[in-house]
Amino acid sequence: MSIFASPRFLRLVMCADAASCAATGALQLALQRPLADLTGLPPFLLAATGLFLLAYASAAAWMARREPLPRTLIGLVALGNLGWALGCAVLVFGSGLALSAWGLAWVAAQAVVVLVLADLQWAGLRATRHEARQEAHLALE
Repeated sequence: MSIFASPRFLRLVMCADAASCAATGALQLALQRPLADLTGLPPFLLAATGLFLLAYASAAAWMARREPLPRTLIGLVALGNLGWALGCAVLVFGSGLALSAWGLAWVAAQAVVVLVLADLQWAGLRATRHEARQEAHLALE
């Protein structure tokens, strides 16, 4: 059995997603003005995305605790992570904001993290697809 097919793998990835979003969201809200000064990102953008990240972290943590895992929702989360990475690229290349080097690093770090999480979520979903089908089949019998 590969690590991706482990029953705990997908749950741990969702916990990591929740933890990273909670930490980033809390940091953006707690240090909104200093982060805005350091990065060149608008304070309202840091606050709005910080609030979103805290709400998202709560949802991701809820999903990680469900038995069985809500596979469809986790698939949507993986797509959302890809969307967040795309949004980061648009922010850097298409927004016209004068981001500092720290701002570019802040946005790039978020893009890299969510791309890794999306990849791990897809890998976990693919690896456990067979087991999920068997559970559904047994539930119908």
